[in-house]
Amino acid sequence: MTDMTTDFIAIDGPAGSGKSSVSKAVARKLGFGYLDTGSAYRALAWHVLDRGADTADADAVLAAASDFPVRLGLDPDDRTVRVGETDVTQAIREPRVSGAVSGVARVPAVREQVNVLFRTLVAEAPYDAVVVEGRDITTVVAPDAPVRILLTAAPEVRAARRAGELARESAETVAAALHKRDASDSAVVDFLNAAEGVEVVDSTDLDFTQTIDAVLAVIERLRGAPRG
Repeated sequence: MTDMTTDFIAIDGPAGSGKSSVSKAVARKLGFGYLDTGSAYRALAWHVLDRGADTADADAVLAAASDFPVRLGLDPDDRTVRVGETDVTQAIREPRVSGAVSGVARVPAVREQVNVLFRTLVAEAPYDAVVVEGRDITTVVAPDAPVRILLTAAPEVRAARRAGELARESAETVAAALHKRDASDSAVVDFLNAAEGVEVVDSTDLDFTQTIDAVLAVIERLRGAPRG
């Protein structure tokens, strides 16, 4: 396994916790790379659908994962995602893909393969460190990372924030969707409770800037990374 003691800044958390926006901002601030692992799973779901396979068929998903030419950039300001030569950056956010992600990510053998991809990307990254955010980064992908953070917030706060991003969705609809996704994903990995040694940053009563500062403070304390 790749030595992960200096490469990973691991950030986990539930849907709507602000993992992506906060992680990108932290990476920019520190001059680090940024890896959105959720985009990889979305790209895999797109890949399975593009092959005409059933995302509920574990064997079909595993076969697609074994032939998955995904390209993920680590520049926090360039979020382009490609599968082969196809730019799927926008396509992986479509409802049909969003609805298929959890099924794809629930296959243990698939997660193992994708985790190897994540570790390889970080090991080969031209950065001092990479902020990696997802569901099981602190516990499975990089359990020995020097910085491991669980970013969370109260369910009603997460739902309100996500509803603010999705102007056409009601708060009730968003809350129900977040609850459903968390329930499904938590059957695979526990991202609602911090594992031993994982720092908790609760942003329930924090705004965006305060949340970034709280995460930076943890990184500075555990890794000694200066603010840019």
